[in-house]
Amino acid sequence: ICGRASAAEKDVKENARRRWPSVQFETREVAVQGADAVIQVSAALRELDADPEIDVIIITRGGGSFEDLLPFSDEGLVRLAASCIKPIVSAIGHEQDTPLLDLVADYRASTPTDAGKRIVPDMFEELSKIDALRARAIRFLENRIDNDLHRIETNRGRSFRAITNRIEIGREQISKLLAQVTALSPQATLNRGYSVIQKSDGSVVKSASQITKGEILRLRLAKGEGSATAN
Repeated sequence: ICGRASAAEKDVKENARRRWPSVQFETREVAVQGADAVIQVSAALRELDADPEIDVIIITRGGGSFEDLLPFSDEGLVRLAASCIKPIVSAIGHEQDTPLLDLVADYRASTPTDAGKRIVPDMFEELSKIDALRARAIRFLENRIDNDLHRIETNRGRSFRAITNRIEIGREQISKLLAQVTALSPQATLNRGYSVIQKSDGSVVKSASQITKGEILRLRLAKGEGSATAN
C-alpha cells in the first residue's frame, strides 16, 4: 500500500527483488496524505488482508512533515491494522518518524528500503544454507555407508571363522566316527589275522559241532578267499 508512482514503492520492490528475484507484489496505490488518505489506506488494507494469496502487507510512504504523516496515526486506521490477520510492516517516513501505526504493526521498518529487505530472505544466503545442508547430508551418508561396510566386513569375517570352525569340528567328529566304525567292522577283525568259516550254503560256522568230517569249508580271509576240508 503506497502512494502513486512513489519512490517508497520503488525502494521496497527493488530491494526485495535483489534478495529474492521471484517475489511478487500486489500493489494498491492510494492517497498517503490529506483528507482521503485514511479512507483509501483502510480500504486497501481490508482488501489485501482478505486476499488468501497475500503473505505480508507493507504500508509505506516517504518522509514528510508531522501533518503529512498524521493519517497513519488515525485511531480508526490503527485499530483496523491491529485487527488484521496478515502480518503488517509499517514503513512510514524515515527512522525518526513514529506514527502510531508503527506501534501496532508486526514490524516497524526504519525506511522503505529496510522494509524491502525484511520481507524476503536473501536468496544467496538460502542457497548457501542448502549447500551446507547438502554437504552435511553427504558426509552423514558417507559415514553411514562406511560404518555399514565395516559392520558387514566384520560380520562376514566372524561368520567365515564360525563356519570354518564348524567344518573343522565336523571333520574331527567324522574322523572319530570313522575310526570307531572301522575298529568295529568285520574287516578289521580279518585284518588282524582272523578268518570267517562258512559252509557250502553260506552259513557262518560258529561252533566245531557244526562241522562234519570231510566237509568242504569256505574260508574268508582279510584278502581273498580259500577252502579247506574238515578232518
